Amino acid sequence: MPGGKDEGKSASANKRGEYRQKGHPAARPREAATLVIVRQDQQPRVLMGKRAASHQFMPNKFVFPGGRLDLIDQRLRVPGHLDTAVLRRLNESTRARVSENQLRGLALAAIRETYEETGLVIGRRTDRRLATSHRVWQSYFAHGVEPPLDKMDFIARAVTPAYRSRRFDTRFFMVHDEFIHTDPDEMGRASGELLDLHWLTLEETRELELPTITRWVIDMVAERLRFGRDEQMTQSAPYVRFINGRAVIKPL
Repeated sequence: MPGGKDEGKSASANKRGEYRQKGHPAARPREAATLVIVRQDQQPRVLMGKRAASHQFMPNKFVFPGGRLDLIDQRLRVPGHLDTAVLRRLNESTRARVSENQLRGLALAAIRETYEETGLVIGRRTDRRLATSHRVWQSYFAHGVEPPLDKMDFIARAVTPAYRSRRFDTRFFMVHDEFIHTDPDEMGRASGELLDLHWLTLEETRELELPTITRWVIDMVAERLRFGRDEQMTQSAPYVRFINGRAVIKPL
């Protein structure tokens, strides 16, 4: 269960500007997406990396790859659609006029950010020639793949507490390793934003220095993996917000 202010506010963290100064208005959360890649070994493993100490948001914490939603992710023309159940969950508790392109863009952002941060290509082989003027997506499409939108599960949503100086409204997606198009152990093209990239069992991840929300999502992944693939896609996605420092959870 996510807590409130249990991540520890140190003096060094305040110097980095991690926490909102007293009297300042709360920052508006930016939309973001994260990708949990499940690799089936003797035990399921997930890919995580460590944020650099210089980062203002969650420094020195181990996280899944991901980042902010960009305009290109919402405008990109790619074949395929999100699973109907996934799209329905994504659409709950959103703005009245949010479009399917915007929701699909969150899944695409998770794919793009993973490619940038880890060098891994998460995609399905295709003979279609997909084009864009965006440098990162151009590089992705050059591998002869398309995003496996119909196999991307939406497993959780979380909004950063208001006491943080930077806030994100993050959707957590999950995909399985048959869509790792490149060598899963070769991450030499990673951007360097995430350090110490490793495939870890769920038990190993719990020994790391994790943000509270990430620790909670790992529990969600473990619960998801109790079901078969098709059933996983139909399970609810918990949505957690913090009100007066306490977690409020709503199933989507």
